[in-house]
Amino acid sequence: MDCKPEGDGVCSESINGGRDVWSSDSASPACHLVVMVNGILGSATDWKFAAEQFVRMLPDKVIVHCSERNVFKLTLDGVDVMGERLADEVVEVIKRKPDVRKISFVAHSLGGLVARYAIGRLYRHPRRENAEHASTDVCAEHLRGTICGLEAMNFITFATPHLGSRGNEQVPLFLGVTAFEKAACSISHWIFRRTGRHLFLTDSEEGKPPLLRCMVDDYGEYNFISALRAFKRRVTYSNVGYDYIVGWRTSSIRRNSELPKWEDSLSEKYPHIVHEEHSKAYDGEQGIPITAEDKGSDMLEEELVTGLTCLSWEKVDVSFHSSRQRFAAHSVIQVSLSLSLSLVCAAEMMVPKVESCIEAWKGCDDEAKCKELCDFSHGPLAKGFCYTPPAGLFPECYCDYPC
Repeated sequence: MDCKPEGDGVCSESINGGRDVWSSDSASPACHLVVMVNGILGSATDWKFAAEQFVRMLPDKVIVHCSERNVFKLTLDGVDVMGERLADEVVEVIKRKPDVRKISFVAHSLGGLVARYAIGRLYRHPRRENAEHASTDVCAEHLRGTICGLEAMNFITFATPHLGSRGNEQVPLFLGVTAFEKAACSISHWIFRRTGRHLFLTDSEEGKPPLLRCMVDDYGEYNFISALRAFKRRVTYSNVGYDYIVGWRTSSIRRNSELPKWEDSLSEKYPHIVHEEHSKAYDGEQGIPITAEDKGSDMLEEELVTGLTCLSWEKVDVSFHSSRQRFAAHSVIQVSLSLSLSLVCAAEMMVPKVESCIEAWKGCDDEAKCKELCDFSHGPLAKGFCYTPPAGLFPECYCDYPC
């Protein structure tokens, strides 16, 4: 165990390969655990900056755990093996931190798939007595279940290949050339070993579907989709271009025809965010709208899209086309959005009721500004501009913050 101060009231502690980050200024133990998961060939240090930003933003609310059970070459062992390691790691963290009541996951690239596997193992069904006695209005909330006994809050991924890496332009490095893409499927396991088989969906064993196909349902003893459904928010951050490792379609869980047209951001503060949408849960009875653009798509990919879109998602599309670092967009998205992500989580988890907004207007010197802040459908928060309302404006939301 190694405990050391990081400055500005932030402390970190290395335990069993992982790293916990918390605020030394907090008067009471934090009750919201944020688990950060690295991508392929990565490590816990990839999240060092983001972890410290989270703790500085919410010093008395969160403790951040940067996972390090799956680092460097260990990320080639397969999504399932890594998911089991992460699940064990989370259980150990929760045992060490008995005060935590809520949990969120933030993952980069392959780490998003690993986290999805881990929560499938950690999911606990809601207690039957809760469902039996719950009213109609709150029944759905009770039926969410928990992640290892904790309330599931946010599941956020950065450039994660949710649909795998097989298919046209799923790995932009291959330039959309079919011959290159087919060759990659054949040799991926030589380079990325078992993880490569999972990513390119070539891991069908003993008649079982590929692992990523299993992970869009509850499969066997693993509750993959129920676990995802348990989270109050599911968010994807995706590169619209210059990410040569993970394509836009797979990271944003969309079909070709669903990829939006985007324009340069109007925000000077966050110019990299070029499009946002809230995707409602897909109703299987509505029928799937297949366009001419989608007809040539892989049927397995279609099953993955359909399975994941049975849940609602917040989708944030990002572009670094005007940045000098645009050619490293796959890594840059993780670092550049760390601060804005901490602000988004801080703001969106404490959105006040409309009634509170109206009351706040009465004591505000600039009523127009107050109304702008209160507009959570079209205002700065909804647009991802990450404007955190001042404590004096909405005192109630700070008191009622769901720590």
